[in-house]
Amino acid sequence: MLLFSFGFLEINFVDFLDILFVSVLLFHLYKLIKGSVALKIFVGGLSIYLTYLVVKATDMELLSEILSQFIDVGVIAAIILFQQEIRKFLLLIGKSTDFKNFPLFQLFKAKGKDGEINLDIPSIIDAMKDMSNTNTGALIVISKDSDLQFYSETGDFVDAKISKRLLLSIFFKNSPMHDGACIIYNNRIIAARCILPVSENPNIPATLGLRHRAGIGMTENTNTIVLIVSEETGQMSYIQGGTINHNISAIELRGKIRRYITDENEKETKN
Repeated sequence: MLLFSFGFLEINFVDFLDILFVSVLLFHLYKLIKGSVALKIFVGGLSIYLTYLVVKATDMELLSEILSQFIDVGVIAAIILFQQEIRKFLLLIGKSTDFKNFPLFQLFKAKGKDGEINLDIPSIIDAMKDMSNTNTGALIVISKDSDLQFYSETGDFVDAKISKRLLLSIFFKNSPMHDGACIIYNNRIIAARCILPVSENPNIPATLGLRHRAGIGMTENTNTIVLIVSEETGQMSYIQGGTINHNISAIELRGKIRRYITDENEKETKN
């Protein structure tokens, strides 16, 4: 059954369903790998494939032959590069026993009012100040786009509303969850004791420890901000886009968090 046509291109009902299912599949694949370096690899592979389709359609035989060699081994390469993501995707489908919770149907779920993002900034700032005064080391990741499932699964699931007391309890020196990062999303503490990717940037000063390197690495790979309290000096730091701001005040920290949440971009200079 023909739905519509654009010149020589005719779209029927089956074509429409095909495009719809592929779109939904790509959307959930994006959600699955969002917040990890695998997204960049996926985009790179997809770019090569799209280029191959264009080159093939224009009958560029030599370039088509070269790109086809990449495409021929693409499935094997994808399995090797995305073995963890494929495993998580299959587990996600296997756990979906209820149709209303099936991942493909999540696309049609209603979202919050105007995509509103709430964050209890005062509780975070108060906890940071208290930890700074007592030289209590802390590593807090704040995300406005994703729950960072890949990273939250490396720690202990919390899923609790943000509060000053809870943050202080997590990073208390004798707490079993103080070692690692705390991940915050949608005004909730998603997980604690999480492992973050350590930056391999050779320009990072040698004076920065593993906590700061992990914070830099996290913001290099994801659209997040990281707040740090140094255990040695008690200084507070703010990291975004791989750029770290040392020894900032609570007022400065509050402003930077608010700008991140409200999408007010500002160029940060490395101190």
